[in-house]
Amino acid sequence: MLKGYAVDVASSGPEGLDIFRETPPDVVLLDLMLPGIDGVEVCKRIRAVSEDVPIIMLTALDSVSDKVRGLEAGADDYITKPFSFDELSARLAAALRRRVPREEILEVGELTINPASREVSRVGRVVNLTNREYELLEYLARNAGKVVKKQTLFERVWGYDFDLDSDVIKVYIRYLRRKLNEDGESDMIHSVRGVGYMLKP
Repeated sequence: MLKGYAVDVASSGPEGLDIFRETPPDVVLLDLMLPGIDGVEVCKRIRAVSEDVPIIMLTALDSVSDKVRGLEAGADDYITKPFSFDELSARLAAALRRRVPREEILEVGELTINPASREVSRVGRVVNLTNREYELLEYLARNAGKVVKKQTLFERVWGYDFDLDSDVIKVYIRYLRRKLNEDGESDMIHSVRGVGYMLKP
């Protein structure tokens, strides 16, 4: 932990990229002099897949040309060693404040869900859902391609950690199917007998 931040540490460029892919961070502290793949190349590869994650270079290389290389590769800030942890903490906080989060959109095949507005559409057709129907669909969408157990749905959507009448879920699944398949589209909600449900294209 660094002043309240949870930190994943990588000792090489390839390891850093692996960590970035597996657990995308809120901010990246990147040394220019990394073994395997140097910091400039790591920065370029991160920028190729993420335009908005803040990247702060940490390095002993303090020439203007080195700073320019780092910034041109996509870094947002540059701190030379030695530095104080108070300065680093302040720059981390500033980088996170500047970050503008992109609006999250969930897409599963023809289905599009906007969690911020709770709007749902299928092939451009607006699907009007009740609050419970929406919560059930969003949870299935966040786990698309996976079988979600009925018990998990009771806990996550209804807020109960014990089984209600299983017909409750069946009824809401039926409601969702009726609305999602209104124009004769294929059924995206698949029942797995005795286990639960799965949403997939």
